[in-house]
Amino acid sequence: MNDMTPITTVKDWETDQEVRWCPGCGDYAILKAVQRTLPQLGSDPANTVFVSGIGCSSRFPYYIESYGFHTIHGRAPAFATGIKLANPDLDIWLVTGDGDGLSIGGNHLMHVLRRNVNMQIMLFNNEIYGLTKGQYSPTSREGTKSPSTPLGSIDHPARPCAFALGAGARFVARGFDVSKNLPDVLKAAHAHRGAAFVEIFQNCVVYNKDVFDDFAQPKGAEDRQLWLEDGAPMLFAGGTRGITLNHETLRLEVVEVTDGDWQTAKVIVHDVTNRAIAHMLVEMPFGPFPMALGVLYDDPVPTFDDMAIADREHAVAGKEPNLARLLASGQTWTVSGTVDESAGHPARGMVSK
Repeated sequence: MNDMTPITTVKDWETDQEVRWCPGCGDYAILKAVQRTLPQLGSDPANTVFVSGIGCSSRFPYYIESYGFHTIHGRAPAFATGIKLANPDLDIWLVTGDGDGLSIGGNHLMHVLRRNVNMQIMLFNNEIYGLTKGQYSPTSREGTKSPSTPLGSIDHPARPCAFALGAGARFVARGFDVSKNLPDVLKAAHAHRGAAFVEIFQNCVVYNKDVFDDFAQPKGAEDRQLWLEDGAPMLFAGGTRGITLNHETLRLEVVEVTDGDWQTAKVIVHDVTNRAIAHMLVEMPFGPFPMALGVLYDDPVPTFDDMAIADREHAVAGKEPNLARLLASGQTWTVSGTVDESAGHPARGMVSK
């Protein structure tokens, strides 16, 4: 923040639009978390753009008092990339869902991540298609019964964070809709220069109600949450359990921690730049393991937009902008002749190069 950055409040980020999600939808909590976070970042509504695709989550731009684009199904990453390249100073937030981002938009999401375009990407994961009335989605669990899978889904679900890491993302994080820690996760994503991917577990109260309650209910699930902090031991269940790496099998394991002595239990310390451990954390099966939350991976590299701007500046360095000269350069042709009006077509003429 600097002296030129306007100081805003939550109210400054609220619009006059009626919020049209189902009563109790987790999107309400995410919206409030974002609206609370933006003033703390010193963000300017006039310099902020929310871009979305299609789905319940994609109504987001209507409810944030900033610039916004409600685009087409799965293509929000392409729009957001174009906006960033056209005006690199804009602060871009991309909003998508498990269907919009991982089904029809999976290829576009992959490319914005591997290119490392500087923006925050929030993927709301409710493991269902809500807007189209409850069909199973790419992240639906095996056995999920829905109008499109009446006998239960036989698909293996996609893991959004594993997808992001596999696509080359340099920042990967997780949170859930009603978590008090979600604003901190969003702040960390905003601080990262590059494509920052945040999966947010979101409760669809109509078509997939309470599917995340085992680890995301407001009270009583804390023992099944592993909140990661860079440089801190991976402890959960009030510090009585932790995560260790078995050096023989190269697999993560849960260990008991006695009297807070995590060193003796060989609990590993979280290093956000360790990509191998990040892969292991997102693949941990929930149940035997807690749900890994917070910043799993954060290791910035040069961004696509910075490199594109540098290329552009290099290409024009020392050159005079002259459109007429450009049009007359290279291979050109001169067409001469007269129009044969009786025949309704040009008469034969001369073509010179």
